[in-house]
Parts: sequence; C-alpha cells; structure tokens
Amino acid sequence: MRIKSFLAIAMTMFALSATAQEALWSGSQVKSPVVNSDGTVTFNLLAPKASRVVVTGDFLPPVVVDTPNGKQERPGTAELTEGRGGVWSYTTGKLSPELYSYSFRVNDMSILDPSNVYVNRDIASMTNIFIVSESAGDRGDLYRVNEVPHGDVSKVWYDSPTLKMKRRMTIYTPAGYDKGKNYPVLYLLHGAGGDEDAWTTLGRAAQILDNLIATGKAKPMIVVMPNGNPSCQAAPGAWSRGMYQPSFTESITPANAPAATMDESFPDIMKYVESHYKVGKSKHQRAICGLSMGGGHTFAISKRFPTLFDYIGLFSAGLHIGDRQTPFYEGLQKNKEVQQQLSALFGGHPRLYWIAIGKTDFLYQQNADLRRYLDEKGYPYEYKETDGGHIWRNWRLYLTEFAQKIFR
Repeated sequence: MRIKSFLAIAMTMFALSATAQEALWSGSQVKSPVVNSDGTVTFNLLAPKASRVVVTGDFLPPVVVDTPNGKQERPGTAELTEGRGGVWSYTTGKLSPELYSYSFRVNDMSILDPSNVYVNRDIASMTNIFIVSESAGDRGDLYRVNEVPHGDVSKVWYDSPTLKMKRRMTIYTPAGYDKGKNYPVLYLLHGAGGDEDAWTTLGRAAQILDNLIATGKAKPMIVVMPNGNPSCQAAPGAWSRGMYQPSFTESITPANAPAATMDESFPDIMKYVESHYKVGKSKHQRAICGLSMGGGHTFAISKRFPTLFDYIGLFSAGLHIGDRQTPFYEGLQKNKEVQQQLSALFGGHPRLYWIAIGKTDFLYQQNADLRRYLDEKGYPYEYKETDGGHIWRNWRLYLTEFAQKIFR
C-alpha cells in the first residue's frame, strides 16, 4: 500500500510539474493582442470569475479631465464581452499605423495583459504595448525593429562637478560608428517624471534613428539622452537610493535640492561626450531638443549658451520664467536678462528653431506666448501643430521629423 501511495503521489507531482512546465514555456492560454489583417486589433483575457473587464488604451477616444494644470486627456476605455470558457474579448475599429499602449481593469483592479510580454514604464505606470503597421515606412514600421543596420545603446556614467555627483546617461551611436569620425550630436531630453531610459523605451529613439539613417532620411548621428533630474544620479533602481517609488513630482520638489539647475550643469555632459566620443565640436554639428520639462530645459540651455547649438527643438515645452503662476508672455516682457539671452541666441542665426505641440496640450498657451514674443521680435522659427495633447504619440512624431531636419 505504501508503494502504491508513493507512486500515486509521484505521478500527481509529475503531472503538476509537467503542467507547470507547459505553462512556463507556452505562456497564456489565449493570444492577445491579435493584430488582424483588416487593421483591427482584438484583445483577449481569460478571466472566468470576473464580472467586468475593461481595456484602457490610447487607441480609444480620449477622456478629458480637470487637473491642477488644467484640462488634460486620459486614455479612453472599452468594455470586453465574456465568451466561451471565460475568455473576455474586445475588437477595435481599424487603427492607423502607430505604437499603442493599454492595460486591463478586472473587477476594478488594474492588471497588465498576461498574454503580452511587451511592457513599458512611464514614471510609475506600467502598460502593455503593440504596434500596427500597414506598409514599409509608416509610423508603425518606423517604431519597430527592422532588418537594417543597428546602432548601439549604452548606459554610461559621467562626473558632474556642477551637481557634485556621478550621473548616468544613455547614448546611441549609429551603425558603423567605429568606421567614421566627427559625428554630429543630438542631445535629447525627457520630460518631468522621466529619466535617461524614457526616450529609448517610450520614445523608441533607437528604432527611429536606425530606420531613418538606414533609409537615408537622417544623417548618422550620436544621440545623448541624459537624466534631466538634477537631484538624481540615474533612473529609479539604478543608483544608490534604491528601489524607491518614482513620481511625476520627483524632479520638481524642493526635497533633496540639487546643487545647480539642469542648464547650469549641462556643460558637464558635453565635456564627457566630446572627450569620449568621435563627435564634431562646432555649432553646426550640435542639436538639442526635448519634450515637456525637457523642452523647458532646451529653452533654458540654448539661451544660456547661445553659441553652442545650430538646431533647437521644443516639443510640448514646459516654459516658465520666475513664478510659475505668471503667464509666460508676461514673464518674457519683464525679464531683461532672458530678453538679452534670446537676442544673443537669434543674433547667432541658428539654422533651425523648431516648436511643436498638440492642439489640446495643456501647455499650449505657454508655447503660443513664446511664438507671440518671437514674432514680435522678428526671430525666425518653424512651427508644427498636431492633434492630441501631452502624449508620447506626438513626441515620437516630433523626434522623427526633427531628426530629418538637422545636420543637413
């Protein structure tokens, strides 16, 4: 009897082990998302005990909500329908080529799609991603990995005497870097709550540059993506502070006040890049751009150092002079130092000053104030206005267009 019992237990354990191994290697029992041949996308979730399942995603009509910063857009939602075997499903209408993000809500609890291993972190939020593409060269195709020569992405540490700390940044070098010299450099800055990982994950910067360079639409260039939070050394979990909870306000609160501002410390970044990489050191071989807070940093850096950059890009820029409650145009009119800095910048005739923003972006008025001032002074710039608000879909598009305009 003992032998039979032992054998029964052993067989049960073997069966459970085999099932676990099968689940380990085969993944979920359902496929999700499924990009259909007609451009629609089907989401599936096995949740037999659920009473309600909702998908939240940026492919759905956005919801406008009131925030302390004004009205902002949030991803829309759609209800999934329960089918056979407890599998809940929802199929979208036809989607345009793009990279999209989403998550599920099951019985009022947010979860990721267990069938989709592709995930991005945006500050403290995790979402699944997928790509829709119809043909070579469309947005979806530009954001995915294609069979083209690939550049390298490195995480490097540099010394910042100005901020009194070692800091980390991400650097992209184009395919064939070792064979060339005097590459132009694009300094690419992230927004509030982001870090040196943001542009390579959420922004797909490496894929965009690989694909543009491979097709001759952009010049081979080095792209430097620093951490724009002067009180931090690196992305959450990548420095000695440990595994803290990242937040949107991490970089804009007085706690752990930095030794200097981002624009004051920027020469430390350039010094490292120009001493460790094969880059050109003239004005026409340097560009700088950034989104949101990084757009504000770009504005501040370019006017503080008016002879450094020939190409300047503001993506949905967060613009402030002094008190954040003061309208930006009013601040420009009152601040003589900023006026002199802008006069010096445009007196040097930069080849491109590019401003881009979405029509419903909560920072729209600040950017309109800047354009009003530039118009009054006769300072030349290019302007692009897109649909949508303060979203990565716009910023990936802006990087794509800006990268094709520079170093020509």
